Amino acid sequence: MVKIGITGGIGSGKSYVSRLLTEHYGIPVYNTDSEAKRLMLSDEGIRRRLTALLGKEVYKSDGTLNKPLLANYLFADSCHAGQINAIVHPQVKADFLKWADLQTGCEIVALESAILFESGFDNIVDKVVMVYAPVELRIRRVMLRDSTTEEKIRQRIVAQMDDKAKQDRSDFIIFNDGSRPLNLQLDDLQETLEKMIKGNG
Repeated sequence: MVKIGITGGIGSGKSYVSRLLTEHYGIPVYNTDSEAKRLMLSDEGIRRRLTALLGKEVYKSDGTLNKPLLANYLFADSCHAGQINAIVHPQVKADFLKWADLQTGCEIVALESAILFESGFDNIVDKVVMVYAPVELRIRRVMLRDSTTEEKIRQRIVAQMDDKAKQDRSDFIIFNDGSRPLNLQLDDLQETLEKMIKGNG
């Protein structure tokens, strides 16, 4: 089995590429963002450590996460995100590896993460695929999708690892800017990965 990581900046289209990989190539994709949210509710170790860090108010009486409290904590100090990530990310990594083991019959599985390198998720995959699109195109996409302001999107882009650094550390680049059909690029990706599998077999 080959594990691939899918990453890219906000608005690059990584979730769209992930969906295409599942729908057209039968590759199951583990979304770290949604799974981290699930684990923050269901994993007793995470709940215990978050409660120790933020107080019992971090979870509401119905067991759901107190999102405003967590958001205030994250924005109060730049180092706070690192504290939360240190609690959540190791469990996400373990959960992904467990999930991958359950994908019997699949030669390729994928992990999608906007912060693949920053979180160290690249260490648990075999190859990294970066989805690229120019900044201005990404801004237009996110403005249409999220009904937010250009200024807020630019702030989020600046906060993420820049594209050049991501490209330098990636094994494959998927250009989602209209320059080449996505299906042809994904065909090439699948063909390369299948050759890898046969070479290891």
